[in-house]
Amino acid sequence: MTPALLLEDVSHAFGAVRAVDRLNLGIAPGELVCLLGPSGCGKSTALRIAAGLEDLQSGTVKMGGEVVADAHVNLPPERRGVGLVFQDYALFPHLRVIDNVAFGLQRLPAQRRRERALAVLAQVGMGDYRDAYPHMLSGGQQQRVALARALAPEPKVLLLDEPFSGLDARLRDQVRDETLHVLKGGGTATLMVTHDPEEAMFMADRIALMRSGRIIQDAAPADLYYRPVDAFSAGFFSQVNQFTATVRDGCVATLFGPLTAPNLPDGAAVDVLIRPEALRLTRAGQAEEAAGEGKPVLHVIASRMLGRTSLVHLRADDPQNGRLHLHSRMPGWFLPGEGEALGVELDRSQAFVFPVESLK
Repeated sequence: MTPALLLEDVSHAFGAVRAVDRLNLGIAPGELVCLLGPSGCGKSTALRIAAGLEDLQSGTVKMGGEVVADAHVNLPPERRGVGLVFQDYALFPHLRVIDNVAFGLQRLPAQRRRERALAVLAQVGMGDYRDAYPHMLSGGQQQRVALARALAPEPKVLLLDEPFSGLDARLRDQVRDETLHVLKGGGTATLMVTHDPEEAMFMADRIALMRSGRIIQDAAPADLYYRPVDAFSAGFFSQVNQFTATVRDGCVATLFGPLTAPNLPDGAAVDVLIRPEALRLTRAGQAEEAAGEGKPVLHVIASRMLGRTSLVHLRADDPQNGRLHLHSRMPGWFLPGEGEALGVELDRSQAFVFPVESLK
């Protein structure tokens, strides 16, 4: 299948700073891909290059198999068949909602232009606001109008740059849910930029995780979460408990038992990363039983209810690392008292071993 959007070996620099470094990314028709990464990693620059808002310096951009930018061609945004939604929505304040949406449909007769604008407004649930002005709308409503305007010309590719970042948390959840249904229902190929890993996992069929201008892992959300390629990838998707260890006979010894360290040489220093939900805590009787069997016993520093889960701060004495401060995230209501001794079982599917490196 020919990709709706394809970036091949794209590089881009601002002075001495290499913002995008030999980036390769393809998006299939109907697929929703998130470019994810920390601020300054190059994700918005990559999106602007795809849109034609940033001149291509090196590489090739194709849409539907046709070259739209390379060393010889550089089509402007209006000739690339892309729809754009930015953080600030960029609605025209002096135009009514329906006229904002119809703005990019000048090639159509007036009646057909109005019909198409009304159709996409209905699609995003904003049909009743067609005669309103942008200042009369909430942030979430403005976002939906911006989405309708981008979808109205029936673009080959939709490009979204942090489209929900200006909304408060509760409204953001609602609007991105509505947006996901609109995009998947319409079958538009979509590239969305975000720095929020939870948002990327909620929205994306596939996530391309960027670091320092490069894609370091490109996979389905579940694969990035459960099969990260390095410590940065593991730590980006959730808080992690981290401590160091040394490889012996293909394993590392930890407080929770041995963990395999495939393809790492004996004597190598490694980072052990354990997600908080991987530490499954047990109460009093089980803790005493665990201690009698030589299993680890942790002591509570503090516990906090966070709604769907409880976060428990723990201390543990590790022969290799001394006193550790660990976090466990337990489902529902689980609030042991300060100083309470708890047993623990480790979910090894959420424990990772990588060569030592910075998570930053």
